[in-house]
Amino acid sequence: MKSSHRFSRLPAAAGAVATAVLLATAPGCATTDAKAPVPVPSPAAEEASYCRALHQELPDTVAGLRRSATEPRSELTAAWGDGAIVLRCGVFRPAGMSDPQAQAIEADGVNWLVEQREGTGPRFTTTYRKAYVELSLDERFAHDTGPLVAFAGPVGRTVPSSV
Repeated sequence: MKSSHRFSRLPAAAGAVATAVLLATAPGCATTDAKAPVPVPSPAAEEASYCRALHQELPDTVAGLRRSATEPRSELTAAWGDGAIVLRCGVFRPAGMSDPQAQAIEADGVNWLVEQREGTGPRFTTTYRKAYVELSLDERFAHDTGPLVAFAGPVGRTVPSSV
């Protein structure tokens, strides 16, 4: 079955440029050691195995923010900075994926559903993967999809395509 969703393409170079601009202009891009409170998903065993593999591949730094601990600690969650970037693996399929008007983007071979959230930054969820990976960005990234490039390789290597 073919999807009618159209995917914009975000090449690696665009992500690198966006990240470089962010690093050059972001005040105080140093991180804190605070633990970000992150709800832990409850995926099925097969999905959880993909998530554990992904956890091992995640980058130490994204958009100039160092990886930080989540509370509670879990191989299904990760954060960068003071929770500016939060990843959850094994989440439920978002309702927005059933919306024929949903927005999506493609970054280095990984497709993401885009959900704009009121009062904060966007949330992205992988599509066409055997486990759903959710990436929430805070308001610093309201108009910046550059961080997606940092996750494309790890997701592509560890979470198989479902199509």
